[in-house]
Amino acid sequence: MEPKRLYRSRKNRMICGVCGGVAEYFSIDPSLVRLGLILFACFGGSGVLGYIIAAIVIPDESGW
Repeated sequence: MEPKRLYRSRKNRMICGVCGGVAEYFSIDPSLVRLGLILFACFGGSGVLGYIIAAIVIPDESGW
């Protein structure tokens, strides 16, 4: 069995696909992940920085 890998989503993409990829990895609704990102962004701004770093670090679903 192949291990589960974290990728930026191509199907559930709004900006870069980070929230969609995280939602697919944990098998949850992408709207919940996006809502959590908004909450982190509103309370301290760490959500925006985390999203930018994740968009750079996490590979796209099609691979490198």
